[in-house]
Amino acid sequence: MDFKLELVAVPVSDVDRARDFYVEQAGFGLDIDQAVSDGVRFVQLTPPGSACSICIGKGLTTMAPGSLDGLQVVVADIHAARAELVSRGLSTVSEVDVQPWGSFVFFSDPDGNRWAVQQLPDYAAALGGSGDPNEGWTG
Repeated sequence: MDFKLELVAVPVSDVDRARDFYVEQAGFGLDIDQAVSDGVRFVQLTPPGSACSICIGKGLTTMAPGSLDGLQVVVADIHAARAELVSRGLSTVSEVDVQPWGSFVFFSDPDGNRWAVQQLPDYAAALGGSGDPNEGWTG
């Protein structure tokens, strides 16, 4: 049986401000924005290429706005990802941080929920290969 993570609640204080931030600056797609009742509003957003979405809204979580730390997305090119975020006006994006387990940039949403963007290391090159998936193929 598969257990697929498909939705993570992100606590925010101002739903419209957070929605606009995630769409306009972080580049997420807006999947749904629905007021279910006077006390419940559900907004689902998905990072480009992701199978997992986030939800923000009203009446969805008891977490304090800005209390989520360590959300992470993975990209193929950390420098291109940082450049895109900066070009979208995201002023809180960090410089690239290169570690043995990957290269990262970090940013926060308007409430202070913290995100990491990671480029995985080239494990094949680290083990002496070229990183080319066809290397050694004779077929």
